[in-house]
Order: sequence, then structure tokens, then C-alpha cells
Amino acid sequence: MSFITVDFETYYSNEYSLSKMTTEEYVRDPRFQIIGVGISLDGDTPLWISGSHTEIKNKLLTLADWDESAVLCHNTMFDGAILEWILQLNAVFYFDTLCIARAVHGVEAGGSLAKLVQRYELGEKGTEVINALGKRLEDFSPEELTRYGEYCKNDASLTTALFKKLVLEFPESELSLIDMTLKMFLRPTLRLDDALLVERLEEVRDEKRGLLGGLMQELSCEDEEGVRKKLCSNPQFAAILKRRGVEPPMKISPRTGKETYALAKNDEGFMALQEHEDPIVQQLCAVRLGTKSTLEEARIERFLGIGQRNRGFLPVPLKYYGAHTGRWSGMDSINFQNLPSRDKRKKALKNSVIAPSGHVIVDCDSSQIEARVLAWWAGQDDVVQAFARKEDIYCQDASMVYGRTITKANPIERFVGKTMRLGLGYGTGAKKLKHTLKTTPPGADPSLEECEGWVKTWRSANSGITNLWRECDQALNHMMSTRPLGNGCRGRHGWGALELGLHGVVTVSAEGIRLPNGLYIRYKNLRREEDGVMYDSRKGPVNIWGGAMVENIVQALARIIVGEQLLAVNKLYPVTLTVHDAGVWVVPEDERETALAFITKAMSTPPQWCADLPVACEAKSGPSYGEVK
Repeated sequence: MSFITVDFETYYSNEYSLSKMTTEEYVRDPRFQIIGVGISLDGDTPLWISGSHTEIKNKLLTLADWDESAVLCHNTMFDGAILEWILQLNAVFYFDTLCIARAVHGVEAGGSLAKLVQRYELGEKGTEVINALGKRLEDFSPEELTRYGEYCKNDASLTTALFKKLVLEFPESELSLIDMTLKMFLRPTLRLDDALLVERLEEVRDEKRGLLGGLMQELSCEDEEGVRKKLCSNPQFAAILKRRGVEPPMKISPRTGKETYALAKNDEGFMALQEHEDPIVQQLCAVRLGTKSTLEEARIERFLGIGQRNRGFLPVPLKYYGAHTGRWSGMDSINFQNLPSRDKRKKALKNSVIAPSGHVIVDCDSSQIEARVLAWWAGQDDVVQAFARKEDIYCQDASMVYGRTITKANPIERFVGKTMRLGLGYGTGAKKLKHTLKTTPPGADPSLEECEGWVKTWRSANSGITNLWRECDQALNHMMSTRPLGNGCRGRHGWGALELGLHGVVTVSAEGIRLPNGLYIRYKNLRREEDGVMYDSRKGPVNIWGGAMVENIVQALARIIVGEQLLAVNKLYPVTLTVHDAGVWVVPEDERETALAFITKAMSTPPQWCADLPVACEAKSGPSYGEVK
């Protein structure tokens, strides 16, 4: 198998660039043009190829057998899309130094090629690309094109050298997950039902017009701007929310220290309202912000555009290692991690994602994976055994605090048990538990005193988990007791690592929290301040303590487990999408039962490093992503 490093240079301008467009929009745009490509075969000196798209493709075909080659790029989502969508060249396997760097150095570290080659002292990335602004291929003089080619070849060389550094200790399974993630985007199999999207878009716009008319009358306003100004009043906006049965989000004011409305545009509570299950609430937020579209409206329009540009197919853009726990995250203005599913009308987005003719969609969700991992890792053996016996742990938790037998026939009480298991395991207190129960569908409204009793009872019954919080508090001190390597590269320290929890799967050192796949959770600039232990994130300083650290590690372990399971299925049925702890596949309709059995077996089998962890899953199938059952 040939190993090919590829780096494309393309036309861009102030109006037409990746800084203003998604990768899919940019590559599918009529203005798209390849200026040239730098290509290195098996690490040899790179070549520069320029010309028309046809000329470039023909030259590349003479250099390698692409369907028997592995391709390396820095940001392969971009270069791979050019290879597959524009030149119709399909590689066997894709590597990506940008993805690898995110996993090795953490999502907070700089991932640009320029920063990475500087970190590893590999050379210097040039700046010739700046001079190419606004220039199409025909605008370059021969001398300018030659200089651009030298710049591009240097990038290809740097990418190859960087890969050799990064891949030294990188897990092979993670390389396969990178390839799997990239192919969800590069080789889409999911399709879009544009008629359903158009129908829902008209409904949304009708709802918006009706809402605006009602608000103008209710608030005695003559136009939309008058409504917006009145909705800018926190009390008036809160009053309208309450009339719709929605409790306004609250926060503690940093200025007064008292509780106040969390209705600023950057408040988490207000951002959650913009994604509320009630579309009217979304529209209220849109009017308050003065935007023309609600989140749902904008998403539908984006889906329609994608379908039109891709002959009805839906490329799935996911960011590998999008969170510092290793989980995938949404990107390119499409977040599959939070598509609405409860509201029947808003479920049109999920219903519009359909299987091609003669195929069905299979959706398989790992059951209670975080709760299972937490109990297993913490040595909470009674809970582990309950999972192994296929008992309903949520009903058991609810029965414990209610003092009577709770079954699935008691949905509200079971909801309380589920909320406790998923929240109290990470240190949630009584106040937050009460708020979560009240604001999360289907909802419950216990008193604060009841919640305080429930928290005390639950913690007493789960001492293995509460002990783990204290272990992690000690681990934070351990991590701060010495400094990491000065250049930020991977390496070993001469002092011992601290094992966390049971089974020997997690250790802590100055490098961070070492996971069973060999990668680390890292806390940038970990330090102690007056408010506790803090680290730096892209959004600013974050407080970290034992319970929060447990949550990070459990989510990372769950992601590794699900990732290995997805790879097992991927050998036979390519993964088309992953959302949280679930996988989605497109399979031939006449293989439905065979595929369901194969996927269920794979997603019910734990990796070797946690062979005694009882895992389970639920697999469903249907004609669309929203209609699997």
C-alpha cells in the first residue's frame, strides 16, 4: 500500500474562504478552483502539480493507485473532500495530523500546522498563501506559481515530518476512528428528504408570523421592532415565558451575589431556551435577539442547501476529539449531537434524514453506559451486579428514596431515579438536583428538603462512588505537584503515577490522566486559586474538583468503549453517524435482521481491558433517522 501526503492550494478571496464558509459549502461552491497540489509518495521529496482539474487528476492517476493507497493530510476533511468530490479519487485509508494533534496535546492546544511544526522544531511554514488572496490560477505568473508550489511542497514535507513525530505512541485504534470519522463526511450514504424539509419550513414561518401578530397585539406594538424592544425587558420576557409554562432560567449575579434572570445572549440558560422543545419559545428568543431566523429555521435552510449541493446526500461533519474527554462534537454549523427528538413537529429534521432506496437506517444506543462505567470503575459492586442481572437501576434508585417499589409503570418516579443516577454520581447537590428535576421533561417538583434527603440516602448507598470523588481530589493535588515537560511534547517523568479507581485502567501524573488507550485528559494551566482548583479552556477558566474529574474520566472511558465497538461494526457495516453513545448505519433492507443481530452483539461486547463490565445496547431500524423503532 502506498503512503501519500497531499496538500491542496485553492482559490480564495475575502468573500469566499473557509473562514466564512463551511468546508462543504466551500468545496461545492461554483467558484471552487484548485491552484495546485503538493504530493509526496512514501515520504519522498514532494512534487508540485498545477493545471486544470482534469490535468491534475490525470497526473495524479499516473503517480499512484489511489484505491490501494493511504492518504495523509493536515485537515483531511478539506483535502480529502477535494480528492473524493472534485477529482473522484478514493483512498483506502485516511490519516490526519490535525486530528492526531488534538488527541495528543488536548483540544486547547494550537492545532494549526504552523504552531505544531514550531512546537516540534520541524521547520517553518511559509506565508506565500497570503499573496494568493483573490488570485485564480490564470492570474498567476509562472514565477508566482513556482513560488506557490515551493510553499505547498514545504507544507507537504512538514506534514509528513509531523506525522512521524505524532504517530510514535498513538493508538492504532484511534487512527482507525479518525479514518471512520472522516469517511462519514467524505463518503455520505444518508440522504435528505427535501420535500419534508420544505413543508416544515413553511410551518415554522407561519408559526412565526402568527406569533409576531399575537405579540404585537399583546404588547401594544405597531411593528416587530417594538415587540423586540419590549422583549428586551427581562421581567416582560420572563412573564411571557411563564405564561407558556416555561420557567425563566436563573443565575447568581456576580455583581450583587443575588439570584437574577439568566437571559443575556451568552447565558447558558438563555442559549438553552433557543433550543427549547417548544418552537414558540425558540421564536420568542429569536425576536428578542433581533434575528430573522429561529435555530430550527436556520437548520432546515442549511439542510436544504446541503442536499441541493450534494445530489440529495448528507455529508456528516464530526470533529474527532471535539471535547477534552475525546468525545465527538458537531462542526461546520451542523450539530448532530442535539437534533430535536421530542417535539413531533421539530422532529422533522431527524425524519428528513433517510436511507437510500432499498436500505434502512439502524440506530444502536449503548444503554446507561456512563452509569455502568462509573459503578464498575468505582467498585460499586452491588450496582454492577444489578446491571449484569439486567435489572432496572433507575427504578431501584427511585424505590430507595421513595420507600416503596417503583416500576416502569411509575414514569415520574423512575425519572427521579434516572436523574439521580446520572447526576449524583458526579457530585450533584440538592439544589441542582431540584432544579434539574423541575426543568427537565417530564419534570418533577420535590421540595428542597426532599432533595436533601434523597442526596444523603443515595450517597450513603453508593460509598464506592463518593470515595472516588475524594481520590480524584487527591489526584488533582498530585497533578499540580510537579510541572509538565517545557516544550509540551509527550514524554515520561521520573516520578510515580497515581492509580485511580479499580482495575488499573486510569493513572494520573503530571502529563494528565492516562486512559486505557494510552491517551490523556489534560487540564491546561492547572492551578489552585481562592475559588478552588482551576484550569484554562477555550471559554475561559473552569473550576475542577473530584466529582467533575470523575465525570470527565467516565465520559472518556465510555467514549473509548463505544469507539472500539463502533470499529468492530465498521468492518462489515460502515458507520454513517455517531451521536453521544450511539452509532447509526445504513444497511440493505434484505439484511436488516442480520445487521441488527451483528450490531447488537458488537455493541454488547466490552473491550478486553474491561471484559467484566456488563454492557448492553438497544438497536432499532427504520426508513429514517427519526423513525427507527
